[in-house]
Amino acid sequence: MAFSDKSSRQSLIPSYLYSSTSTKAMAVERILQARPTTAVSPSVSDVEAVAVAPRKAFVVPSPAESGRKIEMYSPAFYAACTAGGILSCGLTHMAVTPLDLVKCNMQIDPTKYKSITSGFGILLKEQGVRGFFRGWVPTLLGYSAQGACKFGFYEFFKKYYSDIAGPEYAAKYKTLIYLAGSASAEVIADIALCPFEAVKVRVQTQPGFARGLSDGLPKFVRSEGALGLYKGIVPLWGHTMMKFASFETIVEMIYKYGIPRPKDQCSKELQLGVSFAGGYVAGVFCAIVSHPADNLVSFLNNAKGATVGDAVKKIGMLGLFTRGLPLRIVMIGTLTGAQWGIYDAFKVSVGLPTTGGVAPAAPAATELAKA
Repeated sequence: MAFSDKSSRQSLIPSYLYSSTSTKAMAVERILQARPTTAVSPSVSDVEAVAVAPRKAFVVPSPAESGRKIEMYSPAFYAACTAGGILSCGLTHMAVTPLDLVKCNMQIDPTKYKSITSGFGILLKEQGVRGFFRGWVPTLLGYSAQGACKFGFYEFFKKYYSDIAGPEYAAKYKTLIYLAGSASAEVIADIALCPFEAVKVRVQTQPGFARGLSDGLPKFVRSEGALGLYKGIVPLWGHTMMKFASFETIVEMIYKYGIPRPKDQCSKELQLGVSFAGGYVAGVFCAIVSHPADNLVSFLNNAKGATVGDAVKKIGMLGLFTRGLPLRIVMIGTLTGAQWGIYDAFKVSVGLPTTGGVAPAAPAATELAKA
């Protein structure tokens, strides 16, 4: 995804727009702007002198980019990725709080919440419309923290492991790089998410437990201790690995087989459409693979002192893979597609390329250090 040193010095506008004729025309315009309005027209020698004067290399931003250009893999780049992760994860998870509420209750009490439609009907009857948004505060804060770490550290570790492997092996084993980068980022991201997720599940599945995060967190800690907030952390690991590695592979395949021109010749709108499509398909895979772990997280955070063995015994192996799966496929597919779409839209808005696809090799860490 990085631009090479050569490409970073080239204009993003086609060269014919600033040929020698265009250069002289721009030179005339600069002279006119520099002189008072009462001044006489510039002479031919003035134009020629400015046109042939040596100029420093510069980058002309594309119409979709801002005037300030963020250098790839700089601190500003990682800050932008972190901000994009906050927006993409926090907002999307908060928006689907009603779906998440029904999903968690279907996982905990399938005899009462037998289907999606009946689940919504029961919640509406018992808790009213406000009940659909129980736990929205820990959802927003928890997944904003997770998104910041997940996307920001993924970009960092992907670059870090690529530099360790070297250009040849990084290209040859890119899927392993994606998995290693996402796994490293996920450890940090889930540590940030886990306390909020524990309170969220308890608030959503036990209506009398607490109103929200402010009273639910201290009550949870008093009941199970601070370490109890992290009893669901192990099942969470693995979710992000599938999401990121499959997304990168799917997007690369779309550009390779589905679009008849290179990525850099596609419009930003088309690139963002590819990001959403790739994210949606990756989300479906992610939902299926990580669903047993999601059932475990809901069970462990709902019952005090529960263990993985208790969950398997009560839910059963088949139930771990199937209970609430259709709803979760719809929810995670839409969520992941929207997250990648928002994340890449934010990157484009600050002058960065979208994620995935065929891109120039990243500059080595030693080259960045010299720069």
